[in-house]
Amino acid sequence: MDGTVLYEAAGGIARITLNRPEARNALSDQMIGELLAAFGRASADGAVRVIVLTGAGDRAFCAGADLAGLGADGTVADPEAIRASAPYRLFTAFPRLGKPVIARLAGHAVAGGLGLAAACDLVIAADDVTLGTPEVNVGLWPMMIMAIINRNVPPKQAFKLYYTGQRISAAEGREIGLVTEAVPRAELDARVDELARTIAAKSPIGLRRGREAFFAIEGRPLEDQVEHLLGELVELAATEDAKEGIAAFLERREPDFKGR
Repeated sequence: MDGTVLYEAAGGIARITLNRPEARNALSDQMIGELLAAFGRASADGAVRVIVLTGAGDRAFCAGADLAGLGADGTVADPEAIRASAPYRLFTAFPRLGKPVIARLAGHAVAGGLGLAAACDLVIAADDVTLGTPEVNVGLWPMMIMAIINRNVPPKQAFKLYYTGQRISAAEGREIGLVTEAVPRAELDARVDELARTIAAKSPIGLRRGREAFFAIEGRPLEDQVEHLLGELVELAATEDAKEGIAAFLERREPDFKGR
């Protein structure tokens, strides 16, 4: 892929780059289509164990969607059209990716771009980037990404973002749950690489089944969660990787995971 999204894979890590730096990596329908294709490629590649998502340049990770023409026709939202839309397909794809996703933020993440970062499992940001939901400043509301942000941020902090439209620092983002780590810019790539390699060394099937279980229990009663997770544990313990991991622990050696 050499269009609005770049893709490369090596050493068990797929690196996907939003490649519209002249437009602050804003999400067009074309970019979302290419991003979904890149996610599909990484998910289907058995050699890929971790996905790193980033934006080209250091100005913006992603500035969200292009607002031009939004609502211009005055039509009422159609449910079928919404489910077929590029943004819907993008944000609902994350639980099904099957592999850990790390967002690397070397630039600002605002509006839909913040939602995209928050949809990733981990967010590593340079400590000089900013985050925000500026939609209220143009009479809108972060409707599309609110479902994502609300899973990460306490209500009082979320409302502050939504009501004011003001940007916050990466450090503030870490404090409220939007950012995993805020690191000096000079250390960003080394930290992302270190984290990606650490995760890539784990059992692929353990990561996949555990990640799927994380999303599967969301919003369910406690009894249902425990029942589901116990069933998942029994099945996971029967895999070759789990048996290899336990044997390696007892033999005091590094495990050789095969993803089975």
